[in-house]
Amino acid sequence: MLLKFLRILKIARVAIRYGLDEIAISGLRIPRTAKLIDSFIFWRDLSAPRGVRLRMALEDLGPIFVKFGQVLSTRRDLLPFDIAEELAMLQDRVPPFDSDLAIAQIKKSLRAHPDQLFAYFDRVPVASASIAQVHFATLKNGKEVAVKVLRPGMKKSIDEDVALMRIAASLVEKLWADGKRLKPKEVVAEFDKYLHDELDLMREAANGSQLRRNFAGSNLMMVPEMCWDYCSNSVIVMERMNGIPISQIDRLVAAGVDLKKLSRDGVEIFFTQVFRDGFFHADMHPGNILVSIEPATLGRYIALDFGIVGTLNDFDKDYLSQNFLAFFRRDYKRVAEAHIESGWAPKETRVDELEAAVRACCEPIFDRPLRDISFGQVLLRLFQTSRRFNVEVQPQLVLLQKTLLNIEGLGRQLDPDLDLWKTAKPYLENWMSEQVGWRGLVDRLKAEAPRYNQIFPQLPRLLHSALRQMSEPQQANADLLKHLIKEQKRTNALLEFVVYVGGGAVIAVLAVQVWMRLRHFL
Repeated sequence: MLLKFLRILKIARVAIRYGLDEIAISGLRIPRTAKLIDSFIFWRDLSAPRGVRLRMALEDLGPIFVKFGQVLSTRRDLLPFDIAEELAMLQDRVPPFDSDLAIAQIKKSLRAHPDQLFAYFDRVPVASASIAQVHFATLKNGKEVAVKVLRPGMKKSIDEDVALMRIAASLVEKLWADGKRLKPKEVVAEFDKYLHDELDLMREAANGSQLRRNFAGSNLMMVPEMCWDYCSNSVIVMERMNGIPISQIDRLVAAGVDLKKLSRDGVEIFFTQVFRDGFFHADMHPGNILVSIEPATLGRYIALDFGIVGTLNDFDKDYLSQNFLAFFRRDYKRVAEAHIESGWAPKETRVDELEAAVRACCEPIFDRPLRDISFGQVLLRLFQTSRRFNVEVQPQLVLLQKTLLNIEGLGRQLDPDLDLWKTAKPYLENWMSEQVGWRGLVDRLKAEAPRYNQIFPQLPRLLHSALRQMSEPQQANADLLKHLIKEQKRTNALLEFVVYVGGGAVIAVLAVQVWMRLRHFL
């Protein structure tokens, strides 16, 4: 409890120090209130631009707040330009920690000094993020690699902030009418899980390996190879990837990258991960994505940082594909039916009413380029609609929603004229054909063929065994019936004996009593 109280005090102190109250109040256009607060807290210096102060405050508050800033930095349609530009620095320019600490971490995890492990190790980090920082190195066989080292003391910091989030979630459930429907405790638990997963770098290496296997042979995205002999829970070593950060538009254009194709490829990568694989990179902010400028792979995405991934089961994929396709076809009735069939909306919900509400949210954004629409605003309107119809928020899709917003932010920067709907619709229709059409049936039969080869020779024996098992219960029932009849006969015989003996005893007693009375009179 004391630690939580101290953390709350720190948050309040940081907010006051950097004038976050002034930023919020100025956004509400209450300048007199801002001046009144400044008169009481006269010693603080608010001369720095508001974006700089907000970025520095998030850095002081730790990794969870830094990640929050990373997500905000991609939403340039929702934030003022100056704040969005400054928060973009959180993506890969978080202040690094001391290189001596990084070397100590490597020695502890890999049981050797970097000078012994590598032919060359650069003490100056090339990138620093909220969870870890990266150093370039060269293996003794000449292969260039990137060494990722976990920040010291991360678990304690995250545990403290998540504890505060749990308290906030409990308050939301109790004080807000929509609290229980939004499942804030479950959402926080899901966020907590992924944050702690991100602290295990060996898990991140496994995620990267899986993603690399999923896109093997793809001309859309490249994933670095893991050097497993140099990986541990706190340090991982992977193939060094060369490219231009996707946020540096001018450099991409100068290198000859087709930005329109790059934006379309980003949409296809997203839907491929979600619907084909059910395994998607859930932290796709610009700091985690490079673009290759090598002649053989020009314009391909390069994915980095696999600490947070999302997974979807077959039910989720089927539900999402039906909803996306219905949206693209403007079949709002099917969207409403899918919500009710999945149980996300109450069974008593009227389809026509939910259909009309979804149409009002989505119809205005069709046939418009990405620069003229905002998924953030659409999600807000859909949220208001879900509240009206008591639609439950699904915690397992929170990461997917976050990733979709990241993709929108990237697409907005690369090609504001991108028509997201027209780009995604053919891909989804093709995917649905592969899943539920004849091609899907043939593919599934091929996938199951090895199992059928084992099962078919065993069918006669399995059939005989099944028939015998079906007959055994009937014989057992017949034997049980005979046993019950026998026991009933024994019970009836015993009852007859009791009746005869008991009846005889009663008659004898009565006869004695009559004889005694007659003798008295005589």
